[in-house]
Amino acid sequence: MTIKIILLIIFFGMMIGVGFYSRRHATNVNDFVLGGRSVGPWLTAFAYGTSYFSAVVFVGYAGQFGWKYGISTTWIGIGNALIGSLLAWVILGRRTRVMTKHLLAATMPDYFGKRFDSKNLRIVASVIVFVFLVPYTASIYNGLSRLFGLAFDVPYTACVVGMAILTGVYVIMGGYMATAINDFIQGIIMLVGIVAVIAAVLSGQGGFMEAIRKLSEIPSDIPATANQVGAFSSFFGTDPLNLLGVVILTSLGTWGLPQMVQKFYSIKSEKAISTGTVISTVFAIVISGGCYFLGGFGRLFDNPSIHNGDAIVYDGIVPYMISTLPDILIGIVVVLVLSASMSTLSSLVLTSSSTFTLDFLKDNFIKDMSEKTQLLILRVLIVVFIVISVVLALDPPTFIAQLMGISWGALAGAFLAPFLYGLYWKKVTKAAVWASFIVGIGITVSNMFFKYIASPINAGAVAMIAGMIVVPVVSLLTPKMEAKKVEEIFACYNNEVKATTKKVLPEERF
Repeated sequence: MTIKIILLIIFFGMMIGVGFYSRRHATNVNDFVLGGRSVGPWLTAFAYGTSYFSAVVFVGYAGQFGWKYGISTTWIGIGNALIGSLLAWVILGRRTRVMTKHLLAATMPDYFGKRFDSKNLRIVASVIVFVFLVPYTASIYNGLSRLFGLAFDVPYTACVVGMAILTGVYVIMGGYMATAINDFIQGIIMLVGIVAVIAAVLSGQGGFMEAIRKLSEIPSDIPATANQVGAFSSFFGTDPLNLLGVVILTSLGTWGLPQMVQKFYSIKSEKAISTGTVISTVFAIVISGGCYFLGGFGRLFDNPSIHNGDAIVYDGIVPYMISTLPDILIGIVVVLVLSASMSTLSSLVLTSSSTFTLDFLKDNFIKDMSEKTQLLILRVLIVVFIVISVVLALDPPTFIAQLMGISWGALAGAFLAPFLYGLYWKKVTKAAVWASFIVGIGITVSNMFFKYIASPINAGAVAMIAGMIVVPVVSLLTPKMEAKKVEEIFACYNNEVKATTKKVLPEERF
């Protein structure tokens, strides 16, 4: 217990220290929200990765999908690394940085408003972010309850309030730079922790090959492969189609999430993007691949505590696996999950507050808002959003729990297609963006009530794919934006930049 408490005190001390250090980087709105657009590759890559993977992944998703699909759930982690990280950086990174700086856009709704010359798009997008990000924030706390109870016998309420206060302090003091530096520290903890946990869990089962052998002897209870022996240790698992839906939502979905895409706004240079791409991909392979790989062995830890009648308490699977480890490793896991939760929470509240302040209140309800006033409102709203998330986390009503489950699908379904097409294609129209908003939100929310798609995750994947089809079709059928305006927007990609031969080989004529 002494070692666990010392680990937590050191961890909390570092977070607060970073907040104090970063105050000098948060003296204006640009610095507070984007770190002055001068954040290096390591900080940006770790900020991207730690915002991506929270306690929801480690405790909830790893346990749930590992139980359903067995060892093949590792494909989700591979998809997250290759699609959610590598391709996201390659396809979105540079163009997002260049265009958002050219448009002076600080948030995703701000991008929509300026890219498509529509104040209404900006306002509606900010409302969508608020509605679907704030409840999602509350879910971040859920993965902590069982683990803190297991390690410290601390009430869930105390855990939630303590984490919220600590996160609020360093984000309010240092803004994006404090978040990025702490994300780097938390990311290192996550990397060390997940490797140690996987090694310990497999060792407890007699090693990797013995664990696979035990898993292969469990017959499937999934309808698609009912009674099939070996399905949980097979290459594609028990239900490849639904597994694909999970891969699409959790991988491609990040391309349309404002708290993820906004990381590209702040990166400082071309070289930083190239380096960040490699770092982010490796980070995702270790963290996401490790989490889902670990969850794939969940069936080996079947016990009465995770059964509630015929239902499985998925959030209890990984904590029970952890409970079999030595105390020192349990302490490391608690700090790991705390790191994952705080990094994602800080990203979400900063995104929510900046969007609500800059895109909803400024110029619409508060005219001529000064820089000082904007900073004050940003900090006040961070407190407000954290308080709301704590209230929801402590006593979540049923509809909020449902809303949290579809938040990724709704946000990515609404934003992914118009954001991506808007970076590359000049002919995207305002009507197409509105259509994507309607289709993305419409599919995920209506499915919550009518359940015409069995899995909410598959519904989110369908919403994203539908948006990718709807935007070009509607753009071809509706009035185009003014050509001169579009050319001005895309002029940022035509600027000539001198480069050394180390970066670009010159054309030679013989």
